[in-house]
Amino acid sequence: MDIKSLYLDELIEEMKSINQPAFRAKQIYEWMHTKLVSSYDEMTNISKDLRSELSKTYPLTALQVVDKYVSKSDGTIKYLCALNDKRVIESVLMKYHHGYSVCISSQVGCMMGCTFCASTIGGKERDLTASEMLDQVYRIQELSGERVSNVVVMGTGEPLDNYDNLIRFIRILTDDKGINISARNITVSTCGIPDKIRSLADEGLAITLALSLHAPNNEIRKKLMPVARQYELWEVMDAFSYYYDKTGRRLTFEYSLAEGINDEEDHARELSKLLRGYNCHVNLIPINPIEERKYVKSNSKKIQNFKNILEKNRINVTIRREMGSDINAACGQLRKSYLKLGDN
Repeated sequence: MDIKSLYLDELIEEMKSINQPAFRAKQIYEWMHTKLVSSYDEMTNISKDLRSELSKTYPLTALQVVDKYVSKSDGTIKYLCALNDKRVIESVLMKYHHGYSVCISSQVGCMMGCTFCASTIGGKERDLTASEMLDQVYRIQELSGERVSNVVVMGTGEPLDNYDNLIRFIRILTDDKGINISARNITVSTCGIPDKIRSLADEGLAITLALSLHAPNNEIRKKLMPVARQYELWEVMDAFSYYYDKTGRRLTFEYSLAEGINDEEDHARELSKLLRGYNCHVNLIPINPIEERKYVKSNSKKIQNFKNILEKNRINVTIRREMGSDINAACGQLRKSYLKLGDN
């Protein structure tokens, strides 16, 4: 039983099953999700005997930081955390003018196979539980001493491929009896799985949904992202329209620029045409080169020109600030280096 992944009403029922009152469940829930403890020993208003019983029956998810890197350029901190089964995941703490943001992983590895991303090298090993996703936020807030105000599910993994755990994670994270982060301050990034996007729209969650688009048409997208061979771009865009209609939340599109692949003026004009009429924002992302791939980052002049064309077509667009570039802060890079080191 993964006790940290339970909703409060589920935890109350579970405690009743071992003859404990409802208030005991509320105490435990508060210790886990407000006080962010990592062991039962820290739950000081619970008897020692019960703490011992709980620890035997309900292992408490608590990630262990095995490595940490701090960027000298912008203060970004990247954490490499070990799970109970010794697998490792990465999480990132970033400081912006509006507060502290944490980028978390949703899976160990990734099965989506995007050709420019280090996260997919080695494939997917398993999904993360809701508690393992939550504890990335909890441990970073505890270690940094900073209140996390924004959470982005943009690290390793495809969140919608881990749908049930993702929803549970969001509902506990936004619970007013827990850490209570506003749903409006949560962003989930997806490669684009239409049926899951529609299901997410029906959940009634006021989160921001971001599509990893990276191409102005399906042919280029197929070369970059294998998922495009399964779902045509029009299917994904139609699902995104449904999400906007149901939630009213402005859509975000992520577009990584690779030299000579998707960064030409014609690509910018085609992208403008694709997004015309959407209430959306485009994040242009200078691609992060990795040794296993041959992609080259577009030069700054080309990126600025791409942005100018979108703006002339009334598309809201920004060039994403590169955070932690000196510490391999892009998805999957630190974990890949760590695993490679362990193999030697």
